[in-house]
Amino acid sequence: MWRCLRNAPVWQKNLWACAIVAFIVSAGMSQLAPLLPLYIHELGIEDLAEVAEWSGIAYGCNFVTLALISPLWGALADAYGRKPMVLRATLWLSVCMCLMGMAQNVYQLTGLRFIQGALSGFQGAVIPLVMAQTPEERSGWAMSILVTGQVSGALVGPLLGGWISQLAGIRENFFIMGACALAGFLILFFFVREDFTRPEKRERQSWKERYAFPVSRPLILLFLTTFAVQFALMSIAPVITVYVKHLVPESEHVALLAGGIFAATGLASILAATSAGRCVDRQGACRVLPVFLICAGLICIPHVFVRNPWELGVLRFLLGLASVGILPAINCLLKRHTPPEYFSRVFSANFSHQSLGIFVGSLLGGHVASWFGVEYVFYLSALMLLLNACVFLLLFPRAGR
Repeated sequence: MWRCLRNAPVWQKNLWACAIVAFIVSAGMSQLAPLLPLYIHELGIEDLAEVAEWSGIAYGCNFVTLALISPLWGALADAYGRKPMVLRATLWLSVCMCLMGMAQNVYQLTGLRFIQGALSGFQGAVIPLVMAQTPEERSGWAMSILVTGQVSGALVGPLLGGWISQLAGIRENFFIMGACALAGFLILFFFVREDFTRPEKRERQSWKERYAFPVSRPLILLFLTTFAVQFALMSIAPVITVYVKHLVPESEHVALLAGGIFAATGLASILAATSAGRCVDRQGACRVLPVFLICAGLICIPHVFVRNPWELGVLRFLLGLASVGILPAINCLLKRHTPPEYFSRVFSANFSHQSLGIFVGSLLGGHVASWFGVEYVFYLSALMLLLNACVFLLLFPRAGR
C-alpha cells in the first residue's frame, strides 16, 4: 500500500497511517468490555452483583476523565502541534494497559482506568490531526476511512481477545493490548508528517486566551448533536444481551446471538462508511446530517416489536447503515465553522461531549430498562435522535452554513 501512496499528497499518507493505527488501537481497546468482568473476578471479587457493579465503574470512569481533560490536551495541540498529542495518547495508552496487567486489586484497576482517561484519549487526538490537513471537499471521505479503521478494529478485538485469553490468560492480554498501542505509537512516529507552525508567543496570556475558543451557535448545536447521538446509540448497548434473553429465554446461545447482533451494526458501518463519506462530500453535511438522524431514529422504533433475534439483527444492521454518516458529517461541519488556530480545542471539546454521551447513555440505558422495561430504551433513543434532527433543522440554518 505504501508503494501506491508514494506519490500521494501528505494528507493522504497521514490519513492511511492514522486509519491503520485506529484499527490497531481499536482492536486492542475493544477487548476491554468483555474482559473486565472476568478480570475483576480474577482480582478477588466473587459476588456476581459486585462484579457487575465494579465492571460498570471501571468501564465508565474512563469516559468521565476523558470528557474533563480532553479540552486541555486540545489547547496544548493548538500550541505545540497535533502529532505530539497523538503520540502522547498512544504511548500513555500502552503504559496504562501494561500497568493494568499488573494490578493486584480492583481499586488499582479502577484508578488506572481513571488515569487512562486523563492521559490518553487517542480518538480525540487523531481526528483533529486528520481533519486539519484534509481538504474540505474530501473531509467526509477522510472521516469515513478513519471510522472504517476504528469499527473494523472494534469488530476484530473481542474475538481476538477471547482467543488470546484462552491461550495465554486474561492478565497477559493486557500486555498484548499495551503492545498494540505501542505499535500504533511507532507507526505514527515514523510515517505521519505534520507541518505545524507554532503561534507567536504572547508575554502574558490569560487562562481564557490559552484554553478557550470562540463559541458560536453552530458549534453549540454540533456539540449537542454529538452528545445526543452517542447518548441514543450507547443507551441501547447495555440492554441488547438482556433483550436477546427476553426473546429466546430457553436458548443456551444467548452470548453468541448477542455478539452476532452487536457485530451486525459494525459490519454495516464498515460496508457503508466510504459511501456515506462520499455522500457527505457531494451533497453537503448540512443536508445529509438531519436525514441520517431521522433515519436512525425511525429505525430504533421497530426494535420494540421484534419477535426473534434475527429480526433484531436485521434492524441493528439497518441502524448501522443509517448512523455511520452522522459523525463524519458533524466533523465536517466543525471544520467549516472553526478557525484554524482553535482546531484542536474545538474537536477536543466535541470529543468531551461524545465521551459524556457514551457515559450517560450507558448509565441511563440500564436504569431505564430496569425501571420501565427494555422496550422503553428504544423509544428513548428514537426520541433523542428525532428531536435532535428537528432542533438541527430549525436552528442550524439561522446560525449560518
